[in-house]
Amino acid sequence: PVMADFTADHITTDESVSLLEAAQKGLADDFPEATGWEFVPGISYRNLLLFRAKDGAASELGVDLRTTAPHDRVKQHIADAFPRGTGSRLLTEIMGHSETWLKDHPVNASRRNKGLGIATHVWLWGAGQRPAFESFKSKYGVQGTMITGVDLLRGLAALAGWRCREVKGATGYLDTDYAAKGQAAIDELRTSDLVCVHVEAPDEAGHEGNASAKVKALEEIDEKIVSPVIEYLEQQASGGEPYRVLVCPDHPTFCSTRMHSRGLVPFIIAGSGVKGVSAQTYDEKAAAVGETLAQGSTLMAALFEDTEG
Repeated sequence: PVMADFTADHITTDESVSLLEAAQKGLADDFPEATGWEFVPGISYRNLLLFRAKDGAASELGVDLRTTAPHDRVKQHIADAFPRGTGSRLLTEIMGHSETWLKDHPVNASRRNKGLGIATHVWLWGAGQRPAFESFKSKYGVQGTMITGVDLLRGLAALAGWRCREVKGATGYLDTDYAAKGQAAIDELRTSDLVCVHVEAPDEAGHEGNASAKVKALEEIDEKIVSPVIEYLEQQASGGEPYRVLVCPDHPTFCSTRMHSRGLVPFIIAGSGVKGVSAQTYDEKAAAVGETLAQGSTLMAALFEDTEG
């Protein structure tokens, strides 16, 4: 078998909710011994299978469990990509049984009639336990707010003690409302110390191998988020309010491979007290002349560093 599309043709959130209700019933019927397992709807194709161990029981999943990200197997064979390690047998069986739970569902029937791709299976990956984060405010002395259309970032924000600002039209895809996210950031900056605006669109374009869409997404971010936010901050600075801005991706997603990649990513920090470098553009080549951080965990310290003088 081949991974045709890990997004189920960008299935809607409402459709996902209906499919997961059927999956939850199928899970209970086919795996009555699998207590404590729950499908939790997220946004579009991004959802969770949550396991809660009861009465202090040990997890059924081992630390040696390994899974494969579906976006790293687009248009590729998946026979060697199923879970492996302690607990993998149950996960693989759930993935296999999910075909029968979903194939005749009205959501898929409707999508077929519309000529849209369907959700054929659930793909389980990324298993892990909830981490214990130090409060961001206790570590850095500032209160943060997250603006995103992706549950993963909402979860990180919650673990760090940040607020989450919901924005109408934030879809986590290429059709997201960039201007609304930019305005929401400005609104939040009136009361928050730090605002993070996360945009998933360039990553999605990379997974689709669509270079023109990726360029368009970057242009939209630049015009409708970065530019108005900096304009607002500069206005505040003229009244004596210092500011900092950080722009960066979290990882490369190459259109050529449609996959995530390891390696350094360019970042730019600007604002009050920041000594500039000679670069006139923001890209990998220009960033190579500036500072390199060996550990991503030091990026926040670099953002807050007092560099005046």
